[in-house]
Amino acid sequence: MSTAERNTRQRDAIKAALESAQRPLSTQEILEAANAQVQGLGIATIYRNLKSFLQSGEIAQVSMPGDSPRYELSGHGHHHHFHCTRCDRLFDVHQCPGDLKNLAPQGFTVERHELTLYGVCADCKNHPTQAPDHARQPAA
Repeated sequence: MSTAERNTRQRDAIKAALESAQRPLSTQEILEAANAQVQGLGIATIYRNLKSFLQSGEIAQVSMPGDSPRYELSGHGHHHHFHCTRCDRLFDVHQCPGDLKNLAPQGFTVERHELTLYGVCADCKNHPTQAPDHARQPAA
């Protein structure tokens, strides 16, 4: 297999991981999902391709305070996120409370806003004693 074929398969696997998840993924989640399609992918390959996708505008970076960035496909339009406090996954929320200009101090101009809801996802709520396979494991 040529390098170009391998690179295309790797890029396709990374993009497919983002498409099938339908939610923002961490680099580790992308690596695990893409490795299911193309064995032997390394984290450096993931980072290199994410950088390329970001530069081309194919994906967007989702920043969470105090956490590593997550990545999702571009084109979702204005939306917010739900962060599960048990499994650490991030989910898209396609509803918005609307105009938040009244929350800003008088004389200030709101240009954009981001809203993150925190709580427990349906998987964790339905299985409270069993952490999902995708849950972040504690450091040893």
